[in-house]
Amino acid sequence: MTPTENFKALGLSLPPAPSPLGVYKPCLVDGKYLYLSGHGPVQDDKSLIIGRIGVEFDMEAGKLAARQVGLTMLSTIVANLGSLDKVKRVIKVLGMVNCTPDFGRHPYIINGASELFAKVWGEENGIGVRSAVGMGSLPDNIPVEIEALFELH
Repeated sequence: MTPTENFKALGLSLPPAPSPLGVYKPCLVDGKYLYLSGHGPVQDDKSLIIGRIGVEFDMEAGKLAARQVGLTMLSTIVANLGSLDKVKRVIKVLGMVNCTPDFGRHPYIINGASELFAKVWGEENGIGVRSAVGMGSLPDNIPVEIEALFELH
């Protein structure tokens, strides 16, 4: 199955692709690579999920927020490239978690996006290298921000 077919089989919907709120591009193609800027958890009504892991959100809610960031990233890919099928594989993911200082399960939270990518592109191509780190704050108090690098066909 293609990445587009894999995504449709999940029964999920893509939120609107976000517009930059600063001086940057949401994505950039350089040769066979697609770079995605840091994305937040955009919902279907264009609002952001707001809150901090360990305060407003527990780990499960944080993981769902990370999945929503992954969906937002997929939306940016479709809006700018026309199809998820143009992406060959995930190369690198950097996940940033807005959390309390004592929180230490950052990788678990970022799995929300990583598991989505593995389902869309398959385990061979959907799982790349990754870092998951905690932050003292993130823009607009979003719980998760993720940036990524992909290889194109």
